[in-house]
Amino acid sequence: MTGRKNRKPPNGFLRVAAISAVAATLLVTALPGICHAYPIKIATWNLDWLTSDPEGQKSIPADVYRRQPADFDRLAAYAQKLDADVIGFQEVDQPRTAAMVFPPSRYAIVMSDDRIEQRVGIAVKRTLHVTRNPDLTALNVYPPTAPHALRRGLDVTIGDGASALRVLVVHLKTGCWDNPWNEHGHSCPTLENQFAILEDWALERTDEGQPFAIIGDFNRRLTPHDPFYMALTHDTPLTLTTSGRASPCWGGEYFIDHLLLGGGAEHWMTPGSLRVATFKNTDVPPDHLSDHCPVSIKLSPP
Repeated sequence: MTGRKNRKPPNGFLRVAAISAVAATLLVTALPGICHAYPIKIATWNLDWLTSDPEGQKSIPADVYRRQPADFDRLAAYAQKLDADVIGFQEVDQPRTAAMVFPPSRYAIVMSDDRIEQRVGIAVKRTLHVTRNPDLTALNVYPPTAPHALRRGLDVTIGDGASALRVLVVHLKTGCWDNPWNEHGHSCPTLENQFAILEDWALERTDEGQPFAIIGDFNRRLTPHDPFYMALTHDTPLTLTTSGRASPCWGGEYFIDHLLLGGGAEHWMTPGSLRVATFKNTDVPPDHLSDHCPVSIKLSPP
């Protein structure tokens, strides 16, 4: 769960059009493989403390709303309308829970090996191959003596043997959404350390000549001139696909969920393909669905 305070954008800030159920269907093209001419749709979605365990788990805050069967049905229906080929997700406790949103008959589900309730994962359509790489454990920059661990990154390679995309799914430290770079509070130095880890990972992919994407909940309102983003791109050029936009999610807010492209993958993005899948039933509270909306782009690999 991430803080929502002051997330609404100012008037005149360019918004991404909300994607309707019909538009979601029309925007998607069937995909036989990542190296084919057809585009793939890649998304990130924070599912907001999604658990299927019974109440009473001490590791989950008592005030976290437990989804009911009808809530899981709604989430699964939105996932079906989203119809993304690759979905990086956050804040899910286990594969069994993820499978209630992304049907195993349609998606292969891979999750990090974190021993926490808010894990990251990825759902990949079974028309694609997914290879798991070692988790990016270095993102947990806390010492072993810390009372709580930070989330590691999930590192996978998606392709069909002829063309491949390296994907890192992340959920970074919360609390430093647009604070100054030199703030000495608890959250910003931690986030700065995590961005340094991401920079090293991106530089390794670039040196290896691998097209890659870093997707997920960055808990930071990134812009091209944000010092955190500038530090991240100091040695490795990246494309911030949400640049210059604000999200229509739950009435409007700045993006903290991002999809970054590098290593050549920045040339794969279909222009104008950034979409936010908003929730239509506004009478349903956010905690019954998620306080984040899916954010997606289309890629057209060579």
